[in-house]
Amino acid sequence: MNQEEFFKKITAHAKEYGFVFPSSDIYDGLSAVYDYGQNGVELKNNIRQYWWKAMVQMHENIVGVDAAIFMHPTVWKASGHVDAFNDPMIDNKDSKKRYRADVLVEDHIAKIEDKINKEVEKAKKRFGDAFDKEQFVSTNARVLGYKQEIEDISHRLYVAMENNDLAGIKQLIEDLGIVCPISGSRNWTDVRQFNLMFATQMGSLAEGANEIYLRPETAQGIFVNYLNIQKTGRMKVPFGIAQTGKAFRNEIVARQFIFRMREFEQMEMQFFVRPGTELEWFKHWKEERLRWHLSLGIPAEKYRYHDHEKLAHYANAATDIEFEFPFGFKELEGIHSRTDFDLSSHSKFSGKKLQYFDPETNESYVPYVIETSIGLDRMFLAMLSHAYTEEKLEDGSERVVMKFPAALAPYKVAILPLVKKDGLPEKAREIMEQLTPDFMCQYEEKDSIGKRYRRQDAIGTPLCVTIDNQTLEDNTVTVRDRDTMEQIRVNADELYTIIRNKIAPKRVG
Repeated sequence: MNQEEFFKKITAHAKEYGFVFPSSDIYDGLSAVYDYGQNGVELKNNIRQYWWKAMVQMHENIVGVDAAIFMHPTVWKASGHVDAFNDPMIDNKDSKKRYRADVLVEDHIAKIEDKINKEVEKAKKRFGDAFDKEQFVSTNARVLGYKQEIEDISHRLYVAMENNDLAGIKQLIEDLGIVCPISGSRNWTDVRQFNLMFATQMGSLAEGANEIYLRPETAQGIFVNYLNIQKTGRMKVPFGIAQTGKAFRNEIVARQFIFRMREFEQMEMQFFVRPGTELEWFKHWKEERLRWHLSLGIPAEKYRYHDHEKLAHYANAATDIEFEFPFGFKELEGIHSRTDFDLSSHSKFSGKKLQYFDPETNESYVPYVIETSIGLDRMFLAMLSHAYTEEKLEDGSERVVMKFPAALAPYKVAILPLVKKDGLPEKAREIMEQLTPDFMCQYEEKDSIGKRYRRQDAIGTPLCVTIDNQTLEDNTVTVRDRDTMEQIRVNADELYTIIRNKIAPKRVG
């Protein structure tokens, strides 16, 4: 199965089993907007809580905030979004389809990367166990040629984007022979800038209403509350402020299911540090955030760093943590050293001093900021795509199992009475009542036990507990593991400890 087919199966599974639905589905949906179903909302909540605990609960010097979506319009003037929050847009004259010009180039680069991967796979088959991937990619002439091609294209794109050279971007598209995926033609318009913010009106009368914006990022809500939190929390530098919440961007082309949407959720932390120490803290948070991802037990080769050549106007260092989605390695989380741009700009526009008096150095300064920002929806998709597994069993049957990290699974345990009689449902309910204060449980009594196991596999439940007639005699139950399908007999009183141990995150040094 190719990657496109695999991704289609994931999206179909997501809808069939209550993870993600198109928004307004009964009206044929709304482009690039999605709703999370009964299983999806639990997975999403678990990811959010896992991040919050790691970021806030486990750090004495990081606190949370929940800023409003609506903010004073000058916030976005100060942040630079009003004047500079644009993407390069290009249209194909034959298909009438609109694209992000830089994404067309990035997709072309991805195709060259696929060629490298194919060369690696061919060599791996040829040399078997003796194959050394690192040596191969650093010495093979064809691979080196592909890598040089990628480097040259990336540099041209960087220079054009940095200089706002729209004609240069179009020329690059033409030089690469990039065609429209729909029409197959190279009949392109000129590249234009497209502002990504959603504007709306606030006021009782349309003619007297003020234009405000749906926030395109959550970070500014942290910056405008920096002074409030620093003073009321008596926070000492270095300290952080964390937030999760919705953001909105009028994407030119929203794509790849929930990877890029017009309404999405971010999990961000802004860490305020003494000027001159920012690059040390940047390195710290770059490593710390990768450790968080690895704590979920997903193989390290699914992640990679991508250091930015093109930096945002406010940054002096930037790195992406990329994840291998079914459509290739893409950004999952960004770590940026934002310098003092945001606080200095808000200080200028508001007339308020956003400084910090450092008792250790006896001086006042505007703190520098290290940002960690992860898309919750992208993290959801990463977990969904990694978890989806098709297995052929020894008896010739097949199953689809969602192998979520147990800590993130929508339900931690399913409670299954073997039959709907003889007091088994009552005993099952009794056991479930003992577990529900601490774990999300699902109760099922319909169909054969085998069919129920398969349904729980399909939504990723790590453990199934079966209650049978023996349970009534000696209080023992059968516990089935999702991944191994191994079944063990244990006392019902041991369930709490078994479940707790199963969902405990892995420690990564």
